[in-house]
Amino acid sequence: MKAGKKLGVGLIAAALVFGVIGCGNNNETKNTAPSGEASKSPEKTPSKTEKVKITYSMWGTAEEGKVVQETADKFNASQDKIEVEVQAIPYENYMTKLNTMATASQLPDAGMMREDGVVQWSSEGMLTDVSAMYEGSDSKPLDSLAYTYQGKPVAYAATNEILLMYYNKDMFDKAGVPYPPSALDKAWTWDEFVAAAKKLTNDKNGKHPGEDGFDSQSIVQYGASVENLTWQLEAWTLTNGGGFYNDDGTDVRIGEDASVEAIQKVADLYLKDHVAPLSVGQTDDGIQRTIIAGTVAMATNGQWNVGTSLNKAKEEGLKYGVAVLPYMKDKVTLNTGGANVVFSQSKHPQEAMEWLKWYTQEENNWGLISSGIWMPVLDKWYKDETLTHKWVDNPNFPPYDEYKSAVVDYAQSSAARPASWFFTNHTTEFNTLLASVLGDVWTGKTTAKDAISKNLEALKAANKGDK
Repeated sequence: MKAGKKLGVGLIAAALVFGVIGCGNNNETKNTAPSGEASKSPEKTPSKTEKVKITYSMWGTAEEGKVVQETADKFNASQDKIEVEVQAIPYENYMTKLNTMATASQLPDAGMMREDGVVQWSSEGMLTDVSAMYEGSDSKPLDSLAYTYQGKPVAYAATNEILLMYYNKDMFDKAGVPYPPSALDKAWTWDEFVAAAKKLTNDKNGKHPGEDGFDSQSIVQYGASVENLTWQLEAWTLTNGGGFYNDDGTDVRIGEDASVEAIQKVADLYLKDHVAPLSVGQTDDGIQRTIIAGTVAMATNGQWNVGTSLNKAKEEGLKYGVAVLPYMKDKVTLNTGGANVVFSQSKHPQEAMEWLKWYTQEENNWGLISSGIWMPVLDKWYKDETLTHKWVDNPNFPPYDEYKSAVVDYAQSSAARPASWFFTNHTTEFNTLLASVLGDVWTGKTTAKDAISKNLEALKAANKGDK
């Protein structure tokens, strides 16, 4: 639900209230994992009367750790072989602490991992191969939620999340503009999206962009906001026929004309179209700053916002809807989700896997799913209408048909593609550098083409892990 992204610390805190972890918080700051040891052979499992004790790390306060421990206690009581102890580490120190523990060969058995760190840690021998984790089980997550390295799954996302568009129904009604479509086959083109945004953008005198007398310096309501956190920008490069990387993540495509053009179109929503507020791609509070603040009619972001912020806003009177993203050439959304991993230093990898399989089953984190923070990871929740109704048919969500079309169906459509950190190494370095490179693009000091072309070799080096 999180990396470059950022399903922020606030999301994790909100998730913990419901009893289990939230998605990974992935700041666009560098994460350097230490070189790992080879996987150690598991110790002999104790007798039936003595449980195998394993530790599970998470980021959060001590109080949040107690909440997760309560969930672990339910698992501990459900069987007589394994006992899980939760280790809560403050988010600010989480990766530093893990690095220190790795150096001392004292990593926990399992734990949370930032999306943009999974492949990197696996490449350095720090994660256990979990390719056989779900053999003989009917609880295997969607294939799109597997983090892979050298063709093998090294972790699975604890949740499924996709990017979509939110909109303020009252603003659309007042402007007489039809709601954006929730069905993929009716998705707006980019030009249709911009045209609608202009009708929804008003200056202090009620003028719209393109009208005589419109004052771009006195806008009181914007029509749109496209989240420009670096990892989310990948969706727009893909929809324009470009991308950040090639299919296996080994080469950079960010310098291609289609990729550059897509990023410039996002910048031009503010610079030329005058339909979006300035955003410099640094903070993951886009829905709070736009839809909830009542300053923007429609905004793109992740599904997790339903549970982390929009539920409360809905209780306070906000009438919002959900829709599929507009598209440039190809219809695209990204799916992601914070990872749970088994560390290679664990002496009890099989027991750690058993815990994670239990921990991420829908019935064991139902509060997160029913609130709208998480989406299920099993295929049956998307295709069995009885289960879909159990999931979606509740007051926390927009109307069933709307949400099912714009989220449930969208997530399993051909438009849904995994974010690159599911299969690409060094995304931390790449996203951090790209965010810096694009800083002056958002304010119009340079163009996307010039900024990226001048830094293309450095971006290619970041993709290779070169400093």
